[in-house]
Amino acid sequence: MTSTTFIGAGNISQALIGGYLKTGQADRIVASDPVSAQLEKLPAEVVRTNDNIQAIADSQTVVLCLKPGMMSEICQTLRGQTDDKLFISVAAGITIESLNNWLGEDTAVIRCMPNTPALVQQGMTGLFANTRVTDSQRNIAENILGSVGKVLWFSTESALDTVTAISGSGPAYYFLVMESMQQAGIGLGLTADESRVLVLQTALGAAQMAIDSDLTTEQLRINVTSRGGTTQAALTKLMDAGLTELFAEAIEAAFERSKELSRA
Repeated sequence: MTSTTFIGAGNISQALIGGYLKTGQADRIVASDPVSAQLEKLPAEVVRTNDNIQAIADSQTVVLCLKPGMMSEICQTLRGQTDDKLFISVAAGITIESLNNWLGEDTAVIRCMPNTPALVQQGMTGLFANTRVTDSQRNIAENILGSVGKVLWFSTESALDTVTAISGSGPAYYFLVMESMQQAGIGLGLTADESRVLVLQTALGAAQMAIDSDLTTEQLRINVTSRGGTTQAALTKLMDAGLTELFAEAIEAAFERSKELSRA
């Protein structure tokens, strides 16, 4: 029987456990958290404990769902217990080098950057593995993270800083756009509920069109922009205000901050 342990039972851990159970590929799942109330939120079939060492004893895979500030202390308590185990970290800004320093140089480690839509099984996760990770361990990581959305492997760890800036922080960018559109609708006479429904369904529909189409998002935009029409009037205003450049600057700021966190 294969066993997978999740250290930390917060929101992302709960999402991953729920998604992984639905795949039917999880023989045994163990979760460890110092807060019993968090463990009580997990499905009944999950083995629960407050003891991290006990939690990983019989597991082949350990998913570290911890806040970055907790990672060093907890990983160092696991040092010496890592033989033949795969460790998957979802903590932003924690490098493979740091994880191996804490867990042991020979430990197989995958660093990943999921995002919050994983909570509704629509996540996007970027992954990078150190050289000790086997093909079968890569498959395990794909099965776990892929249970809550899409996964994409990268050949360099530095690419995860870009992943963080695009998809890791990305949901907040879309939330801001939707928030702004909703406020504009209210300003033009709609109720809050009316504006919310219009904006959210439009966002969902546009995303689905982009996913289903072979066309680029640029071409899709061109196709729905009639010369002299309402869409062109709005887009001209946005372009004249430098929206494209502003997005590039904002994403670069997130990218630079991610690099700073990795160096800290």
